[in-house]
Amino acid sequence: MPDRPQVLPASWFPALSTLAGIATFSAMDAAMKGAALAAGVFTPLLLRNVCGAVISCPLWLANGSPRPSRQGLAVHCQRAVVTAIMAALFFYGLVRIPLAEGLAISFIAPVLALYIAALMLGERIRARAVKASVLGLLGVAVIAAGRFQLGGITRDTALGIAAILLSAVFYAFNLVLQRKQAQLARPIEIALFQSLLVALVLTPAAPWLLRPVGLATAGMIVLAAVLATLSLLLLAWGYARAEAQVLVPIEYSGFLWAALFGWLFFAEPLTPTTLAGAALVMAGCWMAVHRHRE
Repeated sequence: MPDRPQVLPASWFPALSTLAGIATFSAMDAAMKGAALAAGVFTPLLLRNVCGAVISCPLWLANGSPRPSRQGLAVHCQRAVVTAIMAALFFYGLVRIPLAEGLAISFIAPVLALYIAALMLGERIRARAVKASVLGLLGVAVIAAGRFQLGGITRDTALGIAAILLSAVFYAFNLVLQRKQAQLARPIEIALFQSLLVALVLTPAAPWLLRPVGLATAGMIVLAAVLATLSLLLLAWGYARAEAQVLVPIEYSGFLWAALFGWLFFAEPLTPTTLAGAALVMAGCWMAVHRHRE
């Protein structure tokens, strides 16, 4: 009896898992922006990671409490420090500029990550991966140009843009560490230690920066923690099964979700340049996953 044909090639599942992880992470960004507008950046960031650790711990225990190896723990710690700095800078910028615009600026990171992956992981950079990244970056540039035409740049906006650009440098390292981490640890271990260690990195500043939050803000923080945990699981599963240069261009799809959530929750408008750039972004993502032999 002949085998039933697969609906999708097996090689697509890491890409689909990564795509779902990016969508979930973009929803988390929206929840965090709402919380940060109400309570500043530090409090939601610390409490989100504390909640994430609480959510992940029972799942980790149910999976046999796998302890990280010495090498795995080192990567967990490295990524926690990078993530804490990256997230603080990103959300500082995000409360000052629109959600989609902030994500658009941050998309310099996947391009940097392709070359960092070659240095840190020894991956060979394929021409198709570079073309996919350039195409995605071009789409983001079109979108960003359209958004900048909507208004002038104030001092607050300039600070937001600078913070997100600096965050993008740390994000590039984060993407590569994410691939390395996924090769050393299971998704649930990554989800737990990521949240726990980031919370530990941020805790020393709590006596000076922690603020009380209302019920609505607390709800947004808990929602962000749930979404962040789910995203970490999806991304860890995908990055454990495909090279960083294949999955990194899929990061560009996050802009589409950011534009949608920005429009739904913060009344940030969609423009013709947004749609034009989105088409280029999706083309870059398609090129990344639908690769041929070179």
